Amino acid sequence: MVVEQIPKVFGFLYALALFVAGAWLLYSGRWTKRIGSLLLAVTIAFGFLILTPILPYIIETLLAGNPVAPGVPPLVPVAGIVLMLLLSLLFGRFYCGYLCPAGAVQEAAYLAPVPKVMFRQKSLQTAVRLVVFAAVLIAAFAFSFSLLSLFGIADFFLLTLSAAFFVFLGIVLLSLVIYRPFCRFICPFGAMVQGPAATSVMKIRRTDACIDCHKCEKACPTDEAKRDDAKGECYLCGRCLEVCPVAGALRYGRK
Repeated sequence: MVVEQIPKVFGFLYALALFVAGAWLLYSGRWTKRIGSLLLAVTIAFGFLILTPILPYIIETLLAGNPVAPGVPPLVPVAGIVLMLLLSLLFGRFYCGYLCPAGAVQEAAYLAPVPKVMFRQKSLQTAVRLVVFAAVLIAAFAFSFSLLSLFGIADFFLLTLSAAFFVFLGIVLLSLVIYRPFCRFICPFGAMVQGPAATSVMKIRRTDACIDCHKCEKACPTDEAKRDDAKGECYLCGRCLEVCPVAGALRYGRK
């Protein structure tokens, strides 16, 4: 029983350690595109190898009334979710951006050099995700049914060729042209973390060196690069930093 819990514990410790380390690298200016790509690759590998650390799947398991791991009381994964929310309140959506296998596989798919469809209606996106979140809760508590299981996160990473597997595969394929559709419209943790991320201490911010060229706004796939945007949907992908023509005009840090 203890042996079966090791992958879950290891996945959580990985997410915890890399959350803080990644935020420090961004803050200190040591973050590179290569580090981000490596982190995405490792996270995706963890998803396929040990099915962790996928908070949407953990939430799905809890709502279904099943143990996340044999002998682990529900309070433990709930505490893990709360801790990730608190870290997001400090450092932004770094977990969603790089440490969730479900998000990482969508991020990797979006890197494919194919034409993109930019969805910038943030209020509509938030409304859809809140409706889905409410439906997930109603299905779980009123009908004892896990609505999230229909999206096939576990089946996809376990390579179980079920109908749900092809649902998530379809989401990944959609990610080729639309940025993170599961994260932005369906994910329950995404709905919970939007508020903490919008009020987080550390964000990508403009400085006085900004020349208002608007290149960052055009590059941002979630329309969160404008000067007054709250950054609640910023996944710290770094596209704004890559296109900024003025050194120091954008920085990750406190206000």
